[in-house]
Amino acid sequence: MNSLRRRLILLLVASIVGVVGLATVAVLSVRGGGPPPELTVPWVAQQMELVVRLAPDQIPDVLRVQLSDHPASGKVDRPKTGMLNDILRRRGLDLLAFVTDKGDEPGQLASVRLPDNRWAILEVPHISPPRREWLVLAGWISLIVAGATAVSVYFTAVLIRPLEMLETAVSKIGSDGVLAAVPEVGSAEVKATAHALNQLSSRLRTAMESRMRLVAAAGHDLRTPMTRMRLRAEFLEEERDKWLHDLDELDRIADSAIRLVREEVDQDAVEPVDLERVVRDLETEMTSLGHAVSMRHLDKVFVRAGALGLRRALRNLIVNAATHGKGCDVSLSATGGQAVLTIADNGPGIPAELLNKAFEPFFRVDPARRQSVPGAGLGLAIAKEIIERYGGTIVLENRPGGGLSQKVVFAAV
Repeated sequence: MNSLRRRLILLLVASIVGVVGLATVAVLSVRGGGPPPELTVPWVAQQMELVVRLAPDQIPDVLRVQLSDHPASGKVDRPKTGMLNDILRRRGLDLLAFVTDKGDEPGQLASVRLPDNRWAILEVPHISPPRREWLVLAGWISLIVAGATAVSVYFTAVLIRPLEMLETAVSKIGSDGVLAAVPEVGSAEVKATAHALNQLSSRLRTAMESRMRLVAAAGHDLRTPMTRMRLRAEFLEEERDKWLHDLDELDRIADSAIRLVREEVDQDAVEPVDLERVVRDLETEMTSLGHAVSMRHLDKVFVRAGALGLRRALRNLIVNAATHGKGCDVSLSATGGQAVLTIADNGPGIPAELLNKAFEPFFRVDPARRQSVPGAGLGLAIAKEIIERYGGTIVLENRPGGGLSQKVVFAAV
């Protein structure tokens, strides 16, 4: 019962049923005592007066009078008996009357002694409960519960609508970390929630764009002093090659940072892309550049992505495997509505404790390898950004026989 919706529904149903139940019990308790004596006893006195004043053979059947040689047996109800005798005396009738209980049965009987010493017995009006009273009560409570549940579900949906809007908006956060626009319609509370979310989204977008401009500007600003340093290095006789090597590395870092920013800002249109064709084109390109890349089993499968972005991401993964892994094998399979691309290399792999850090910008397994292996350490970060933007996932695993496996999964279309 951790759901807020269920708690509200349960609270409303319990409240409604509790109030109606208490009212029902109160009505039943009042009704269970029957009508008050002030209403029944005068009526009985009037019926007795008619019986006394009429001859025995003139008593109509509608009175339902029973003549007997003795009064009705049972416990005498003294308050009602006193009231009955008092009313009869006020009517000018000096008669003896009793009101007695029926015993095991509900209701009472009134007995009055006639002038000929016989007793006339009448039934005191009594509202008896309906048959199968508990069954009727159960049906009544069931109807209340059904109605209360329907009302509670509706009003609970209205109450938690702002929370649902918040949950929906958060679930639609894009890869850039910005909330999707929420329509500002509905009640005042819903409009206020939507407006607050849209304001938050606007501030997030402004902050992201500011960060992107800052990184891009830093990358561009780095190139100016690097160009001056490169010109000066040409006039150095000693260690000129080392200077130029360091400048090349700085240039790669600046260029990679700028491309990372562009990946987050410049997003191409999403469309069905022939993944098998993209992989074959990349294999041809990598082979022409001297990378040891071989194709295994390739299924024909389409995925929804941006063609240029997807090609850039897969190129980074293949180059990473071919460069650090001394060649790689690429396979593509379509199974269970998914496209699974596997890039397996023959390199040393990545220590298990560092696998979860491999997608961090500028990550290096061994910082010393920076001198011998080109790149700025942003290839995997850029690839992960692009793949997740198009709804895919990427997982790195060390192969049992050595090497690293890069597995990319997309939903097939």
